[in-house]
Amino acid sequence: MDTVRLGRSGLKISRLGLGAMGFGDKSWRSWVLDLDQSRAVFRRAIEAGINFIDTCDYYSAGVSEEIVGALVAEHGNRAELVIATKVGNPMGRDANARGFSRKHIIDAAERSLRRLRTDHIDIYQTHIWDPTTNLEEMTEAFDHLVRSGKVLYAGITDMPFWQFATAYFHTVRNGLARFVSVQNHYNLLWREDERELLPFCRAQGIGLIPYSPMARGFLCGRTRRLDPSRTERAKTDDFTYKLYGRPADEAVVERVTELAAARGLSPAQVALAWVLHQPGVTAPIIGATQPAHVDQAIDALTVRLSAEEQRILQEPYMPRR
Repeated sequence: MDTVRLGRSGLKISRLGLGAMGFGDKSWRSWVLDLDQSRAVFRRAIEAGINFIDTCDYYSAGVSEEIVGALVAEHGNRAELVIATKVGNPMGRDANARGFSRKHIIDAAERSLRRLRTDHIDIYQTHIWDPTTNLEEMTEAFDHLVRSGKVLYAGITDMPFWQFATAYFHTVRNGLARFVSVQNHYNLLWREDERELLPFCRAQGIGLIPYSPMARGFLCGRTRRLDPSRTERAKTDDFTYKLYGRPADEAVVERVTELAAARGLSPAQVALAWVLHQPGVTAPIIGATQPAHVDQAIDALTVRLSAEEQRILQEPYMPRR
């Protein structure tokens, strides 16, 4: 598998990232995999050349990080892998056990390091955004972690564009560790970041590592969603329908399904290939819960979509208010 630079940083990551939200404790989400089940997915990804693993302290209340740490230890060569995790979501009832204060960021990083069984986090990212965040305090806390060697690179996930730009330029003006990556919600059904965030990241050399490239399975086709034997996640992930399901979304799914049939591909491969074709995208993050999901995603790396095919897929999209 090819490796690519993460934005303008010197860090090289595989063209696909393995998302570990599906590794954890079934009491958190019924569809997640325990350690033994996760092992097969992790090993298949590593064997295929994926070196980029993304998790979060919030997933399964820390169990996802623990499983990633155990699997990396089994792999035996931590230096080969790029481990990313996140901070920000509630990790306890205490008022300071969440958000982006200096206190929580540094405490959460120490706890993640212990769960991951490592002495450094390769990419440490903000998670669900708190709009009341003191941006200067947050960026300075990230800078402290980078200078201490406990974090190598800083990144963000979704936040309002103006706040990200404010935080980014605060690091530039003050010589702080800059954000090198943005993990954003981006797929054929959710393209809102094309207005501001994506052009900004391309201009500033910030790597894009989009999550949900298959829209939590929605882009895998209507037949799959209605099949009684569909996956546990498809049957239980109600959050999917809070994000997708407009008539325009269904029209996009139809285009994906039709093109997949014409090309002899799966709808998931067409959806992932489209994200891979978008300028500035470094490495979409896939949420595989079966080794076969990894294989299908890897096959999508070789799919080439013509400009006309991309136009056909994009045409029904309706921007959100």
